[in-house]
Amino acid sequence: MRYINFQKGQFKIIIAIIITVFSVGCKSKTTKKKNVENIITETSSVKFTYQDITGIGKDSLYNRRDNSDIIKVDGTYYVWYSRMDSPITSGYWATIWYATSQDEGRTWEEQGMALGLGAEGAFDSHSVFTPNILVRNNKYYMYYTGVKPTPGNKNKVFEGNSTTDITAIGLAVSDNPNGPFKRVENNPVLEISDVDSDFDSFRIDDASLLVRDNKVWLFYKGRSIADGKAGPSKTKMSVAYANQPEGPFKKHDGPLLDKSHEVLIWGKDGGIVSLASINKTLNISADGEHFFVLQDSLKNIPKAPGLYRPHLENGNPEINVPGWGIAMIQKKGWAYLVRFEMNN
Repeated sequence: MRYINFQKGQFKIIIAIIITVFSVGCKSKTTKKKNVENIITETSSVKFTYQDITGIGKDSLYNRRDNSDIIKVDGTYYVWYSRMDSPITSGYWATIWYATSQDEGRTWEEQGMALGLGAEGAFDSHSVFTPNILVRNNKYYMYYTGVKPTPGNKNKVFEGNSTTDITAIGLAVSDNPNGPFKRVENNPVLEISDVDSDFDSFRIDDASLLVRDNKVWLFYKGRSIADGKAGPSKTKMSVAYANQPEGPFKKHDGPLLDKSHEVLIWGKDGGIVSLASINKTLNISADGEHFFVLQDSLKNIPKAPGLYRPHLENGNPEINVPGWGIAMIQKKGWAYLVRFEMNN
């Protein structure tokens, strides 16, 4: 395995070199790859450790999963997540709840439901899940995934099929992290492609937000209808851009990362880092669109993770990620949240 050293000064040098690589358009792809490999040095792999938590951990009544990134408001940490009645473990039967912590995510207190189901017939009338958060202009923007009952099902239930049960990303906004969150009028703010061969023609999910160059970048995962039941193992990450949190969003042309089932991104020293869970890699981009592998064959990676990301807070300060977050544990009949740390 080969790794890039994560020391701050070296990271800035790496970013500069990668930018230089992009700027030399006359060089071949082979030369570009060689130049990038020249900056890679041996170092120890990123490691993840886990701790049980109270309040939103293992619970006999409810299952919780697919949490947001974490923000801090007036000294209190907030996280949003999908909650289901036990023994249901799938987020396709969920509503969105939230909890708060005073001790960097070691103990939590569940505060209540943050977003219920949409109106009958709406894109999110069966389930709302995989929330994420962005604070901008003193407002709290919650992006989430929605799904409605299977079209044509006579009992108006959700089948979970791989042909017609499409998803979309919606948005709800509040003046306060405690709500109430109200859906925007132009929901959903991001929808699947209408071209069957596209990577995101069946499912889009897992919003992860970043503000860069005064634009809102909405990273998401996509799944193609052409992949059928094999789709979950072939999900890819991409991004959509908007001048304001409400949109309209314009998608990047095609995917950015293969095998990126859950989307986790964060800013570091002017670049963007992403964890791709299926192929167990950590990836880096100078411009947010062209990613290179930082580390591969990662061990014990967090499932459906969210990080404490200070730059999601109001004003989006340029602060490095402290390296802790909340992730999911899923077993037969159980889905619950744990705290993790990474030595980034």
